[in-house]
Amino acid sequence: MTDTMIGVIGGSGIYDIEGLEGAEWRDVPGPFGAPSDRILTGMLDGMPMAFLPRHGRGHVHSPSSVPYRANIDALKRLGVSDVISIGACGSFREEMAPGDFVIVDQYIDRTVAREKSFFGPGCVAHVSVANPTCPRLGAACATAAEASGSRVHRGGTYLAMEGPQFSTLAESRLYREAWGCDVIGMTGMPEAKLAREAELCYASIAMITDYDSWHPDHGEVDVTAIIATLMGNAARGKVMVRALPALLRGARTPCPHGCDRALDHAILTAPEHRDAAMLARLDAVAGRVLNGPAH
Repeated sequence: MTDTMIGVIGGSGIYDIEGLEGAEWRDVPGPFGAPSDRILTGMLDGMPMAFLPRHGRGHVHSPSSVPYRANIDALKRLGVSDVISIGACGSFREEMAPGDFVIVDQYIDRTVAREKSFFGPGCVAHVSVANPTCPRLGAACATAAEASGSRVHRGGTYLAMEGPQFSTLAESRLYREAWGCDVIGMTGMPEAKLAREAELCYASIAMITDYDSWHPDHGEVDVTAIIATLMGNAARGKVMVRALPALLRGARTPCPHGCDRALDHAILTAPEHRDAAMLARLDAVAGRVLNGPAH
């Protein structure tokens, strides 16, 4: 077992993490290209941590241009074991109000313009994402978020849309009323799928900024209002992160939900038919199984 190392992927409004000892912005090259930005590494309360701004410092990546594969690959190469994803979202539920945090446990993926797997021709794999987030890690994030003073909803279905435009009124009503979604965002997928392929425990904290366009008293999504709420969310999100080492330290054992063993029976391509170039690209995310004696 690897030691615990927390990797934080910060969404809109979260471009760094304060209080890291020995903080250093590092380049982490990999076979899937450059990640969104250099990665900030250091120690937080005695635990190693890596922080990656999803959109890059200065917010240079749109939701569709974020290099999701490079981001997850880079975190895995650094030794990250637990990924905390933080991002802004809209709400479809009256009781899930702007300023609240939602610990996402399900997704509906409506993105269409993104690479969604590390695998492909030459090494085919199918992982289960029936339960795409790690309950153990999600529970720790919920406890940390509550300690930050946030109102937290433990569980919610996230509609991942392509963007960059916000929803039409018809779409918003469809996702809320017919599909039963709770929140909507633009970056939750394929990040969660890729984390599972990389055998990383993954938790998603969706920070609500607005009610999307369905709400009769909310009107159209207003970016100015979103930014105001986002800044308050971001401050509490950073407090939440600082509480995580105390909740996650201790002797590390295998994930009780199998996140760190997701590839055990996932690779279908016979060893003699695997493409060498593809295997080289997978050295970090799938090295545990590809280099094992049984494979």
